[in-house]
Amino acid sequence: MKLAANSTAPQIGDNISRQTLFWLLITNIAVLSPLFDKTTPWTLGICAICLLWRVGIYVGKVAKPPRFLVTSLAIGSAVTLALVSKEIGLLNALVNLLLLGYALKYIEMRNQRDVRVVVLAGYFIIALTFIDHQSLLNTAHLLVVTLINTCVLVTLYQDKQSLKHTAWIGGKFLLQSVPLALLLFLVLPRLAPLWLVPNMKEAQTGLSDSLAIGDIGKLTRSTELAFRASFTNAKPINAELYWRALVMENYDGVTWRQDVGIKQLQKDALLFPPSRPSPALMVNNPNPMSDPMSDPISNSPAPISSEDQETASGVQDKPSLRYQVIAEPSHQPWLFGLDVAYSQDDSVVNMPDYRLLALRNVDQRMSYQVESWPKAKMDLKLSARQRQINLELPSQSNPRTLALAEQFKTQYPAPKPRLWAMMGHFNSEPFFYTLTPPPLGPQQVDDFLFENKAGFCVHYAAAFIFMARATGLPARMVTGYQGGEFNPQAGYYSVYQYMAHAWAEVWLEDEGWVRFDPTAMVAPNRIEQGFDAQFDPEQSYLQESPFSSLRFKSMPWLNELRQRFASIDYYWSVWVLGFNQEKQNQVLSGILGDVTHTKIAVFMGLCISLIVLYIAYSAGLLHFRVQGDPISTHYQQLCNRLAHLGIKRKDSDGPNQFAQQIIEQYQHSAPKLCTLFQTLTQSYVALKYQYLPAKDYQAHLTAFNAAAKQLNWLLLRAKVKDKFNLA
Repeated sequence: MKLAANSTAPQIGDNISRQTLFWLLITNIAVLSPLFDKTTPWTLGICAICLLWRVGIYVGKVAKPPRFLVTSLAIGSAVTLALVSKEIGLLNALVNLLLLGYALKYIEMRNQRDVRVVVLAGYFIIALTFIDHQSLLNTAHLLVVTLINTCVLVTLYQDKQSLKHTAWIGGKFLLQSVPLALLLFLVLPRLAPLWLVPNMKEAQTGLSDSLAIGDIGKLTRSTELAFRASFTNAKPINAELYWRALVMENYDGVTWRQDVGIKQLQKDALLFPPSRPSPALMVNNPNPMSDPMSDPISNSPAPISSEDQETASGVQDKPSLRYQVIAEPSHQPWLFGLDVAYSQDDSVVNMPDYRLLALRNVDQRMSYQVESWPKAKMDLKLSARQRQINLELPSQSNPRTLALAEQFKTQYPAPKPRLWAMMGHFNSEPFFYTLTPPPLGPQQVDDFLFENKAGFCVHYAAAFIFMARATGLPARMVTGYQGGEFNPQAGYYSVYQYMAHAWAEVWLEDEGWVRFDPTAMVAPNRIEQGFDAQFDPEQSYLQESPFSSLRFKSMPWLNELRQRFASIDYYWSVWVLGFNQEKQNQVLSGILGDVTHTKIAVFMGLCISLIVLYIAYSAGLLHFRVQGDPISTHYQQLCNRLAHLGIKRKDSDGPNQFAQQIIEQYQHSAPKLCTLFQTLTQSYVALKYQYLPAKDYQAHLTAFNAAAKQLNWLLLRAKVKDKFNLA
């Protein structure tokens, strides 16, 4: 019976093999696994149902779902995602929609064309995943997922091969694509990444633009990496590592916030980026910036070690510090830099309050170059509005602190002695630095200064700023990070969330904004030597992170291993994720000399031609002419390889005699060698000296090639491992 022309019966080659179905089961889990954190619970539930349904189809327990059911689910999913897109973010909604489409298409597959659609959708999901998962470990994970997805395509054309052989062919395809990928990575222009892609709505990490007393205390329990920085011309000591992130000037008695004017500038920065002159124009060498470690009134303990003094003097001799920062995703726009930081990167804005700001939220690792000028002065002139904002205090707030500030003002009329007297107050009174201070009442500063006398950086900075403002000195809160863990393997600093810190800045005539850190008066080890010198990691940032690699810091050899692995990831970020236009030009200049469009076009054409020739040769589409008989040539090459291993053929021996000699000598020590060479010899003799029908000739040729290939591998392993003593 003939089928009608419009029949929907499957045609030859349309049936999906069981091996393809098996690989599809693995692929479905692998493709979805990197995006589990982006899926809503009900999206995950539908994907799980689709997977279970497909398992049922695979084992023959259920039938394929009708098309109207799949269509109805797709329409319902799209409508639901449209309703919740504002809550989860537009890009997250699109990701969920793609995952649902992938899962629904997965269960309604009917022919090989549908399989190809699923595989292509899988490749697209993998590429989309890389937007938000760019670490070296995640990249390795995605490569494995890509390999599994490729194996599905392999089974469409080689459905009777073993799983191992299918994986080998898939891996071979990926390796063949590497040269083209490297070429495109090297020569394609470095475009601004994803500027027009909508932001994902992710949980923000790190510092916030508002600060209550306990906020930084929460960060000190986090082991998450905030950023890494590598210096090119100096290595600052820990006490100099004040990483500026946010400046807060408004205080209502409970919470510190950014000024509304600065927040508006941040909002408009993408269209109207504010300008700030380079600190190089402001550098001069009068009085150095205030340092609580060196003032005699501070009564600060232990001086810096001689080794650190040498490093510090080397830094101070430099007019500027140049370094690269690699910020981890925080889903917030603020960046980090030492005072006074300036960046010429197109994606970074130099804010008027001497901060660095990204034009877009940092939703993926971001690399930028910074130059800091430690001796530059900030705002030698203060506008009337700035002065007013930084002198404001909440009404009827903290009367005891106001009285204490008045005493300081009466006793020390000059601003600098007064400020140092306030700093010395924290050192002379029994204040205690702790991450778990007692709760404060409505009059927070009074309770802290006169009752509890226990707190961490925000407590001390807030009290100091309150007293400074009460005496008529403009002051503000600065938050960021202090310190860093130096990695000697790769020469960079790692700054973690638990290093979050807050300090004060006071405006002084002819000096501008000057940093004062009261924490140094109470816990100098926290500033000079780092967080671990003041607090027990087990009672702070490791308390809620039982599996953090930072637990290895106390074990030297494990800590060195941890830093080596971290160095590998750092180099990945620098040379791959941070491969910007400047680095691209450097590499191309090393290859081509003067980089021109003509040279790049010729270089690309030559490389692509070589790649195409290699792929054509590997696929059997291109053959090179071999001088003489190819069968005799292959046989002689094998005899030569055997001779190198000590099995020599006499000129008077024919093929059968040589094979018999090998069998007699090595039938016990190398039986596989004997079997393969006997098969090879039989096919060789038949091909060379017998008249064979076409079918028999092809069979012997196939056997000869297969035996020759296996013998080549066997002899290669024998040479490398010295498995057989053939000499």
